[in-house]
Amino acid sequence: MNKFLVAIGLSLVVAATHAQTVTVNKQNEKVKNETIEVFATTLEGRKEDIQQAFTRYQKEIGKVKFLSSPAVITEPIISGTPFSKGIVYAGSQTSDNSTTVWMGINPAEWDTKDVPYATRELEKMVYQFGIKFYRDRVQKQIDETQQALDAVERQQQRMLNQGKDLTIKLSNNEQEKIQLEKSLENNKLENIALKIRIENNKKAQDSLVVVNSQIKKVIESQKEKQRKIN
Repeated sequence: MNKFLVAIGLSLVVAATHAQTVTVNKQNEKVKNETIEVFATTLEGRKEDIQQAFTRYQKEIGKVKFLSSPAVITEPIISGTPFSKGIVYAGSQTSDNSTTVWMGINPAEWDTKDVPYATRELEKMVYQFGIKFYRDRVQKQIDETQQALDAVERQQQRMLNQGKDLTIKLSNNEQEKIQLEKSLENNKLENIALKIRIENNKKAQDSLVVVNSQIKKVIESQKEKQRKIN
């Protein structure tokens, strides 16, 4: 039980985290030998988790080619608006404790009229990804903590049921003890009574032996008297 509580406690400590703030910055990235301005956000966490989440996010935007670096997203859907022309580029850089993800476009590959909208909304989407990543991570922690709570509540219910069981068994045991004590007392009384009866039986047997002997003497005397009659 103690090991179980320690395990739950450790899971809650691991799950604890401070509130995160997402900021989006502009930076330059080299794409197809051209430098483009992109929107980037730096996230804390396991690089594998961030990269997996970022990959899923890119697939929601459009058709992704991951063979190239950065990834190429064609036929993008930006903030709900589809674009048949235009490419979104996405990449990431990792360090020891954080990962920076970015997305951007090359205006030369877009219709001029779509560039302001795509640029503005892409900045929002990078921000939204950061928010989603942190919220999803906290939700995972909530789910794990809820699992820990469920486990504790199940254990509590088991202990409650066990407590009721033990109380019933104790009550039965006490009743049995009372019956046994009564039986023991009755046994003691019966033991004394039997000993008295045995003693009385012995005395009666002794008395009957004497009476038997006396009667035999009387009979013998009577037989002797009978023989003398002539």
